[in-house]
Amino acid sequence: MQQHLRLKPICLLVLQSLACYAYAAPDAADVAVVAASAGQAEAAVAGAAGAPAQVVEVLGQGQSRQVQNLNHVELAKALPGTSPLKALEKLPGVNFQSSDPFGAYEWSTRFSVRGFNQSQLGFTLDDIPLGDMSYGNNNGLHISRAISAENIGRVAISQGAGALGTASTSNLGGTVQFITLAPTDERGVTVSQTVGQDRTLRTFVRIDSGLINDATKFFISGTRQRADKWKGAGAQDQDQVNTRVEHQFGENTLTAFYNYSERKETDYQDLSLEMAQRLGYNWDNYAPDWQRAVNAAKGIFTGPDNNMDDAYYLGRGLRKDTLGGLSADLKITPSAWFKSSYYHHSNEGQGHWYTPYQPSSPTMPISIRTTEYSIGRDGLVNDLNVEWGQHTIAAGFWGERSLHRLTRNFYAVTGPDDTNHFLSNPFKTGFKQDFTTTTTQFYLQDTYRALDGKLKINAGFKSPKVTIDATNLMPGRAAGELVASKSFLPQLGLNYSLSRDDEVFASASQNMRAFQPGVNGPFSQTQDAFNQSAANLKPETSVNVDLGYRFKRRDLQGSLAVYHADFDDRQLNVATCVGIAGCPSTVVNVGKVETKGLEAVAEWKFLPGYTWFNTFTYNDSKYKSNYLDNGKLVAVSGKQVVDTPRTMFDTEVGYDNAVWFARLGAKYTGKRYYTYLNDGAVPSFWVANLSAGYKLKSVGMLKELSLQFNVTNLFDKQYFSSIGTNGFTASDPTGTFATLQAAAPRRAFLALSGKL
Repeated sequence: MQQHLRLKPICLLVLQSLACYAYAAPDAADVAVVAASAGQAEAAVAGAAGAPAQVVEVLGQGQSRQVQNLNHVELAKALPGTSPLKALEKLPGVNFQSSDPFGAYEWSTRFSVRGFNQSQLGFTLDDIPLGDMSYGNNNGLHISRAISAENIGRVAISQGAGALGTASTSNLGGTVQFITLAPTDERGVTVSQTVGQDRTLRTFVRIDSGLINDATKFFISGTRQRADKWKGAGAQDQDQVNTRVEHQFGENTLTAFYNYSERKETDYQDLSLEMAQRLGYNWDNYAPDWQRAVNAAKGIFTGPDNNMDDAYYLGRGLRKDTLGGLSADLKITPSAWFKSSYYHHSNEGQGHWYTPYQPSSPTMPISIRTTEYSIGRDGLVNDLNVEWGQHTIAAGFWGERSLHRLTRNFYAVTGPDDTNHFLSNPFKTGFKQDFTTTTTQFYLQDTYRALDGKLKINAGFKSPKVTIDATNLMPGRAAGELVASKSFLPQLGLNYSLSRDDEVFASASQNMRAFQPGVNGPFSQTQDAFNQSAANLKPETSVNVDLGYRFKRRDLQGSLAVYHADFDDRQLNVATCVGIAGCPSTVVNVGKVETKGLEAVAEWKFLPGYTWFNTFTYNDSKYKSNYLDNGKLVAVSGKQVVDTPRTMFDTEVGYDNAVWFARLGAKYTGKRYYTYLNDGAVPSFWVANLSAGYKLKSVGMLKELSLQFNVTNLFDKQYFSSIGTNGFTASDPTGTFATLQAAAPRRAFLALSGKL
């Protein structure tokens, strides 16, 4: 006790009262993760009926990287339907932004970690790759479409070096792993109903079979969400079906899953600084005023709008996805485990914009401009883990073949007809490209334990190769072949236990991001521009180094980490016109980016049932080279990386007992730049959220009833959330580049859930 009292004020001084909980998941290449997944998530839920759940799930110590986890109980306290990415924003190093209350509006979703944006991170669901989850995704799908939020059992984030076994060729920085909540052993039905502002109505029903013949169990769920935009006209609708079947024989498990999603979202108009000042944060597109949109297309303005790009009639995104797979988790010997997963993903998508830049006819100055996507990808993920004395050997192979088609079409309109469906028979096509992407990746890792388990060293490497064969089906964009390959990308980590409750860790890794087909990347250029640059293109690479300390005491737990990253051959997509015009982008290599920073995270249990959770992030990410744009020098060296706040701070007070729970949190996000020369920026802001609930007693057949009240943006703060929605530009001294999204104002929701 005397030692505990002596250490506590020291830790508070070091972390400057940033009390936090900072435990990591086992390395993904370790046996622990292979055995974990849904079962641990289910156990976390089972334990929820007893003692209050911890904010960050403890899955064990001994990790060599900075990793945190959120369990199902923590995720369930968020607004139902909230993207699990938004739930991660409280963790150190994470910057999440979206202009809707749920964080699910994909056009505006922005997720970055330590200055690496989501196209430079890796994402998986039950080891199945989700690609980089960008809006115009060519190799995956967003987590909000892959699975309903209520069916996620755990989320693990690695801020620095992602695990070697992660099926990703985009993770220059960290990785995010989503794990499905397993079918339960007990039969039951879970029902949740959410209502709220903007006519929000979300219904979730999940049926668990329970164990059948002591070997098989499954669940099937359906989700239906309907909500209006918080400003302007239009709806944000989604329907989902998730299924999962598990069959166990001995210590082996066979799993099959199938997920379906249909999403229709209406866009918010992108703003500029000048537009927000002249038109206000609540400015949006013209719908349902069709005549005003027609007049604006003719250059006739009747309000504060004064140009064609202030607003359009409407924008919309449509997506249909199916994601299914089979996996076998086998114990082949007492000391060896093998897991193999096959998956298939198909996607159909259209993005609609009513454009004044292409008339439908001599009398109709507007048409619908679409960006149309299709994806068909199949893959296999294999992992083998062998215990051999003090060693754990992990090896694996991932292979994927993806077919992606990208088309720009124009459709004639005669008036404000219902176009909330997939369109066909265009009158004009701007470009059409096919991409065949073949991915292979092998990894090997050895984890060695010494000094009676106090020291753990893991060392290994991966060898990715990605070949893109682009075919141009009509003139307009680039065609050709690009190969990104590295035969040896090493990773080294160590963890040393100073005591039972104190440890230090360090890791270093080298990573590569493959070239990207589709709407962004080198193939979005003209053929001439691609031919001039292809021979000199190099895939982006990074070297990440972490050093940290973790501790836990009876009522205070936390960690402190410092990191450094060197980023070479950074490829920038420079916007050359307004987004709706669809000009070919300019891809430039700005050379090196250097990132260094500090993360502190912890939780203090200061009274029975009460917790105080805090995180602090300092991130200094700067371009270290200039670049040439059509022969003109753009002096970005020494400038801060776009959309990368230098400081972030999150604080949250929570209370939980057998009857009541409540949570009040606020996050500070520092100034962010949307121009490479740093002459365009949005100011820093604080935003607060409230969640509170009452656990009712069982009523009739209903059990575990819970009534939950959520308020987002509690103090109705007016600020810019997402930036870069129309890309980033070199300079914007007049503040007229429309690439910003206004955040949703205060919104309140009520949810009732229970089980049968």
